[in-house]
Amino acid sequence: MSAASRQEKLAAIFKSATVIPVLTIERVEDAVPLARALVAGGVRVLEVTLRTPVAVEAAKAMIAEVPAAIVGIGTILNADDLARASALGAKFGISPGATPELLKAAAASDLPFAPGIATASELMQALAAGFDLLKFFPAEQAGGIKALRALAGPFPNVRVCPTGGIGEVNAAAWLAEPNVVAVGGSWLCTAADIRAGNWAGITAMCQRTLKSLKPA
Repeated sequence: MSAASRQEKLAAIFKSATVIPVLTIERVEDAVPLARALVAGGVRVLEVTLRTPVAVEAAKAMIAEVPAAIVGIGTILNADDLARASALGAKFGISPGATPELLKAAAASDLPFAPGIATASELMQALAAGFDLLKFFPAEQAGGIKALRALAGPFPNVRVCPTGGIGEVNAAAWLAEPNVVAVGGSWLCTAADIRAGNWAGITAMCQRTLKSLKPA
């Protein structure tokens, strides 16, 4: 698969999502009911972050037992993380930033991948490696929508998935930007709801969010 076709495949996944929940899973046993609750609420594209010791096993369980979910791996920091994501059957990968080594490994991989950027220089490095669909992170802390618009001037064809500081209140404003294909965030399923097993509440939050973000 060419670099361009990988990016288009990822763009199609992100556009279908609108909102991508960023999942930090502490217990493997939460993985499948969480994925089912999200899918029941209309949220099928999921980012499982490599921030906990059980993240890989949690993602494997979701992929095996919740076929309606499109499971990707986030917090990819190096080539080893990228290889693990590919091996477990993830549909895409996302990083919070990108080193030259990671960009090189991602360019050689068949896994659709969105490197993280926050500055023009980082964006240029990602473009040089063949990536024009990027994670803008941390979105609010890196200057918010004004910063994104400033980057869109010299880079009009770059598409982004902003993550960081985005929630129910401001998601619609980000999605209204022409270069935003989806937003990422953790508000759909808070750590407290996951710990409590509040699966019905998570489903309801997903339904409410997607309804509020539908264009008029």
